[in-house]
Amino acid sequence: MFKATPNPPDSDPTTHNSKEFDEAADRALDYYLKPKPDKPDKPEPDPSQLFTVVNGVDTESLLANLSENLASANAMVSNLAFDLEGPRRHIALGIQQLIELSGLLANRALDNIDPR
Repeated sequence: MFKATPNPPDSDPTTHNSKEFDEAADRALDYYLKPKPDKPDKPEPDPSQLFTVVNGVDTESLLANLSENLASANAMVSNLAFDLEGPRRHIALGIQQLIELSGLLANRALDNIDPR
């Protein structure tokens, strides 16, 4: 009987290593289907910088934390001002006023972002 197509090659396990073939196929698929992430546009922070803010934090969270920090600083300076007398007390109260005004600005910015 005559066949129109040739016989398939023998499937001899010694002619190729299926494990190596699978690894090569995985590498090829990963190269095309799993692209490497791009390098970040922003440079790494300076190693001497101890504190940093994580990239991608939304503005509302930043302003809420700012407002809480200012409230804490206001409480600390207020307690300190009542222990002082004379010009040092006036300086501490001036700092407290600046903190209070900054807190008002932060709260207004929060209200503009997410009106209550």
